[in-house]
Amino acid sequence: MKSAIVALLLAGSSAMVVGMNPAHAGTPPDTLVIAKYISDLITLDPAEVYEATGGELVNNIYERLLTFDPSDFSKPVGGAVESWKISDDGLTYTFKIRNGLAFASGRPLTAGDAAFSLQRVIDLAKTPVFYLTQFGWSKDNIKDRVSAPDDNTLVLKVDKPYAPDLFLKVLSSTVASVVDKQEVLSHQSGDDLGYAWLKTHTAGSGPYQLVVWKPNEAVVLAANPHYKRETVALKNVILRHVPEAATQRLLLEKGDVDVARNLTADQIRSLSTNAEIKIISSPKTDVAYISLNQAVEPLSNPKVQQALRWAIDYEGITGDILKGQSIVHQSFWGTGSGGSLDENPYKLDIDKARSLLTEAGYKDGFTLKLDVSSRSPDKEVSQALQETLGKAGVKVELNTLDRAQLQTRFRSRQFDAVFFGWSPDYLDIHASAAFFTINSDDSDKSDNKNAAWRTHWLIPQLSEKTRSGLLERDPQKRAAIYNDLQAEVRDNSPFIVIYQQLGQVPVRADVKNFIPGPSWDTPVYWRTSKN
Repeated sequence: MKSAIVALLLAGSSAMVVGMNPAHAGTPPDTLVIAKYISDLITLDPAEVYEATGGELVNNIYERLLTFDPSDFSKPVGGAVESWKISDDGLTYTFKIRNGLAFASGRPLTAGDAAFSLQRVIDLAKTPVFYLTQFGWSKDNIKDRVSAPDDNTLVLKVDKPYAPDLFLKVLSSTVASVVDKQEVLSHQSGDDLGYAWLKTHTAGSGPYQLVVWKPNEAVVLAANPHYKRETVALKNVILRHVPEAATQRLLLEKGDVDVARNLTADQIRSLSTNAEIKIISSPKTDVAYISLNQAVEPLSNPKVQQALRWAIDYEGITGDILKGQSIVHQSFWGTGSGGSLDENPYKLDIDKARSLLTEAGYKDGFTLKLDVSSRSPDKEVSQALQETLGKAGVKVELNTLDRAQLQTRFRSRQFDAVFFGWSPDYLDIHASAAFFTINSDDSDKSDNKNAAWRTHWLIPQLSEKTRSGLLERDPQKRAAIYNDLQAEVRDNSPFIVIYQQLGQVPVRADVKNFIPGPSWDTPVYWRTSKN
């Protein structure tokens, strides 16, 4: 089976991409072929993966301790574990491993594998390690905090009585993927815990396993024969690296791929009348916003901030520029993942914006230097902002930069205003609240380099309120805290959230139940079928 799929990939892909030979039109009935930009794929190790394509693949290759039902991403459910108990003091979580799980090697998944997987994340200390260290875990204490007293029991201890919902949602992220301990250690080099090998290989118990990864060409997955939790309809998944959106569209129209992942709004709209193609739409967690540097006058003036909010054509941006790939959303936590503030009180009102500027002492307006990305659609959105803010009296000078330059200026606080995007690391609202509403130390030596710090928004009291959400164990009280934080940022902060991304994925009409998921690491292949 593996050799047949690899042959299909190596022999047929060049014809599909370059030659466009009609003889190759149509994909195998048991295989899902996805056209996608995959140059961001640099590792498949769950302890390290922090890029979109890697997170997507890990979600389909490994089982996490907890997961989300693909029909409801607001509440975690059992994954590799089937049940859990929380001690009265909130410091100890005891999980029961689900019976009958097996790795692609055929070995049973045990609590020892789960404990090893979490310990390994801490010991390797790669980029996403902070997901777990926020609970007091470190290299010095991890063996005490994470243990497996028997094959069916996993015990996790935290340093404070955190909100259970937060801890459980973190255990549904990539770092909680369970790896086959014996398989990984059999490939250990020195004391690397199998790191060098697992970057380009897999050792999971999920619906699929890696067959081959050819960087900047393709990834081939085959169904894991030992996966029994659900029926996996398609035996194979191929991700083909197709960097050009126009080529992705042509391949999809010809039937040479089943799914196209990186089309523009105009391309997707043009496909909407094609009876052989359907468009899957679902809300993403990503939001786009303007950040106003509080060290730059007059951007710290509350009335100026309010004036800017009323000088933006939210509907025009989402409707005319993004054309269905976004929805108006003015809070930092996107709708669709539970706990979002979905009221959007601001709309384009030039007279109101001018009145507020006059009250602020800027009757004749002022000049605003706005850093923006050179890529589409950010460039077009920034031009729309320039136009409507100009009508209100704010002359916008666009400073167009590539993504790396833009990010460097934002992170080093070398900007007046910046148009940027945010995507949370995991599906708990605190991931976004901590980014926008914690800054108790505005000095250059601060360990906290989030959006509030980058913007010089010093908010010690609000920061304490945000931190209280970490420890609030009552779900309703915790929801109220984050609701208040969203309202505060929406109405009284240097951040202006404009829209939330709406994921639009065009697929062939015979593709059923392809689930893009709300975040970078939640796309689901195993429920997809073709008929």
